[in-house]
Amino acid sequence: MRRRFSKKRDQEEKMENPISTRHRNKFWFVFFLLFVFWYFLLYEFDWSSLPGLSLVSPDQENHLQSLDSSSILRKNVSNDRNVTIPLNHSPRNIVSRNDTSGISGRDMNVSTYTETDYEIRDLEELQKELEPQLPQEGEEFDDDDDDRGENGRKTKPCNGRYIYVHDLPTRYNDDLINQCKLLNKWFNMCPYFGNLGLGQRLGNPQRRFLSSGWYTTHQFALEVIFHNRMKQYECLTNDSSKAAGVFVPYYPGLDIARYLWDHYNTSVKDYDTMGLVKWLKEKPEWNRMGGRDHFLVTGRITWDFRRAVDEDSGWGNKLMLLPESQNMTMLSIESSPWNKNDFAIPYPTYFHPSNDDQVLQWQNKLRKQKKKALFCFIGGTRPSMKGSIRGEIMEQCNAAKRKCKMLECIDSKENCVKPANVMKLFQSSVFCLQPPGDSFTRRSTFDSILAGCIPVFFHPGSAYVQYLWHLPRNYKKYSVFISQEDVKNKKVSIERLLSRIPKNKVLSMREEVIKLIPKVTYADPKSRLETVEDAFDLAVKGVLQRVEGLRRDMKEGRNSSDFDEEKSWKYYTFGKTAEHEWDDFFDRTRISFQYT
Repeated sequence: MRRRFSKKRDQEEKMENPISTRHRNKFWFVFFLLFVFWYFLLYEFDWSSLPGLSLVSPDQENHLQSLDSSSILRKNVSNDRNVTIPLNHSPRNIVSRNDTSGISGRDMNVSTYTETDYEIRDLEELQKELEPQLPQEGEEFDDDDDDRGENGRKTKPCNGRYIYVHDLPTRYNDDLINQCKLLNKWFNMCPYFGNLGLGQRLGNPQRRFLSSGWYTTHQFALEVIFHNRMKQYECLTNDSSKAAGVFVPYYPGLDIARYLWDHYNTSVKDYDTMGLVKWLKEKPEWNRMGGRDHFLVTGRITWDFRRAVDEDSGWGNKLMLLPESQNMTMLSIESSPWNKNDFAIPYPTYFHPSNDDQVLQWQNKLRKQKKKALFCFIGGTRPSMKGSIRGEIMEQCNAAKRKCKMLECIDSKENCVKPANVMKLFQSSVFCLQPPGDSFTRRSTFDSILAGCIPVFFHPGSAYVQYLWHLPRNYKKYSVFISQEDVKNKKVSIERLLSRIPKNKVLSMREEVIKLIPKVTYADPKSRLETVEDAFDLAVKGVLQRVEGLRRDMKEGRNSSDFDEEKSWKYYTFGKTAEHEWDDFFDRTRISFQYT
C-alpha cells in the first residue's frame, strides 16, 4: 500500500515540476522586459524633446548654442563642488568624473567633476557666469584641434608652449654635417651623425643593453639630436606672433670644432657666429623682445664659446660674449657658474628610447642587477693639471682592492670609448666616482645614472649648480658629495665613507637614480614618449618658463636679472646671492681649469 502511494506521489510531482518551471521562466522573462523598458525611459529617451518638458526654451537653447564654446564650468556655492556642462549637450548628458564614456575628445578639454545634486539655474544667472569665459570683442576661442598631435592624438594644450623655428641658411647647420670629416683632427665623425644624430645602432653586446634603443652616440652630438627632436615637437607654429619661444637651429659646437686644434685667426673662428647674429637681428622676430625669447643649443661646454681675448692663440670663439647673445638663452652640456645667459642640460647618452615600455623595461632590468663592487672609477689621470684629484682617487681605488673597480683611460687603448665596457663596470658598481676633469662636468655622470649607479661628486660645479631643470635640488637624494679638498689633503677614505652609508639609504638613493633615467635621456627623434618627460621636454619647459618670466619683467618694467653676474650660480640655484658654504669652490683664483 505504501509503495503504491509513494509511486503515485512521485508521478504527481513530476507533472507539477514542468508547470512550475514554465511559470518561473515566464516571470523572469517579463521582469527582464520591464527592466529594459525602464532603462530605456530613464537613460536613453530624451525627455527634453517632449513639449512642455524641455528645461530650456527653444530660443534660449539657440542662444546658448550660438555662444560657440565647448563647455562651461559652474560652481555650486552651497557645497563648493564643480560640474562641467557641455553647451552642445542636454542636461542628461552630464557625467561624473568616474564616467567619461559619453564624452567626446573635444568635451574632455575641460575637466569633469562629480555632482550629485545638480540643479538648473535660470538663464540670466547662467549668462552672468559665462561672461568672463566668453570671447571678448575681437577675440576667438582656441580651436581644440590645435591641441592634437600627429594621427589626431590628444596632447597637452599648446597655449603658452608654441615654438617658432628660424629657417636658417644651411651653412649654419646641414652644411656642417656634410663637412663631418673636418670636425675632428684625429678620427672621422661622420658615423656619429647617422640616425638623426644618434650614431650607429649599438645592438646588445654582452647582453648589457636592450635589443633596441641603444646607439653609439657621441658626447658632442647634442645640437643635432636636439634639432631633430624639435622637428617633432607637438607645438610648432609658423606664426611667430603666437610663439612663446623662438628656436635657433645653429650648430655652434660643430662650427667651432673645425678650428680648435690648429692655428686659425680669430676672424675665421668668429665668422659664422658674427654672421648668425647679423642674420637674426634683421628678422622681425628679434625686434619683439630684443632676442630675449630666442634660444639655441651648443653641443660643447660653455668655455668653447667664451674666448676672452682677441688673440689667435685664444681658445674657441666668442659666441656667448656677444652683446646680442647676452639676451638669448644658451643651452650647453656645461654652463658657466659666473654668467647669466647659459644653462646646462644633460650630455647625450647611449640610450634613446622610442616608447615608454623601453624606459620601464630598462629601469626594471636595473632594479634586478647584482652589484659586485662598492665603487668604481672610469677615467685617466691629469698630471699636468694643478689641483686635480684624479691621481688620489685612483690610488684609493687601487688600495680598496676588490671593493673598487677601475677602467683606466689611456690614449693607446680604446676601452673607455666602448659602450659595453663602460656600462658593464657602472652596472656592477653601487657608487660611481665623478671627479672633475678638463672642466667641471663629465658625460660619465649621465652614463652612471643610466646604469643605475649612484654618482659621487667632489665639486658642486659638476652637477648641483648645473642641471637645475633635470636633477633634484636636494642632491643628497640621489648622490654623495665628498669635498675635493678633503681627498687632496688625505682627510677622507672614500671606501670607509661609502661603506658606512646605511643599506636602506643606499637602496633609496639607487631607486632615485633609476627614476631619473628618463629625465636625463633624449628619446629617439623619430618617436615621442607618451607618459614620461625626457631631457628634451624638460629643457624646453625650462626655457619657456624663463622666457615667460623675462616677458613679464618687460611688461612690468622690472629686471629680475639685476644681480651680480659673478654669483649667478648662487642666484639660479638658491634664489639669493648671500654667503654660502660653497663659495670657496667657485673662487676663480682657486680654479685650475684652463678655461676659467
